Amino acid sequence: MSFLQPKQIEFDIAAFYNAMDEQRQARGLSWPAVAREVWNQSPILNAWRKDHPISPSTLTSMAKRGDTTCQHALFFLRWLGRDPESFVPGLTYDHGSTALPDAGADERLRWNLRQLYEAIDGQRHVLGLTWAELARELRCTPSQLSGIERARFAISMKLAMRIVQWLHRPAKNFIYTAHW
Repeated sequence: MSFLQPKQIEFDIAAFYNAMDEQRQARGLSWPAVAREVWNQSPILNAWRKDHPISPSTLTSMAKRGDTTCQHALFFLRWLGRDPESFVPGLTYDHGSTALPDAGADERLRWNLRQLYEAIDGQRHVLGLTWAELARELRCTPSQLSGIERARFAISMKLAMRIVQWLHRPAKNFIYTAHW
């Protein structure tokens, strides 16, 4: 798998949103119906956890904000049956090496942010970079990077994908099926 430098490519949130909208329209669904389908991919886990469901505005606001959280993106990628790398234009990859894990009705896909942080920090040390230097390279703030270690829920999908590209690893290396 060949990854380009993060300054040259970016997770295309507009293409991601458009793929969702195309699927929605092809299936004759409203955004609330899409939100229900996305949420109902894990009915057993949802019933057990009693979480609040995905809101239609979480879906539609992606286009306005130009990003989404890395954890929300996994719900949507699962619904589309696509991997994150398929939304990075110009990225050369083998789908077989980037396919996300299958998740059952009692599971959700989740980013392992601690593992992502450890990989960033390890590579940062190998290269002798400060957090500020790495942040400049990844087009974010040092606190966004160091904060990944403490992140309870999510970081930006665009940042998550810049990081995995910088690490020259597929996103799936940092994604797992969660049972809680």
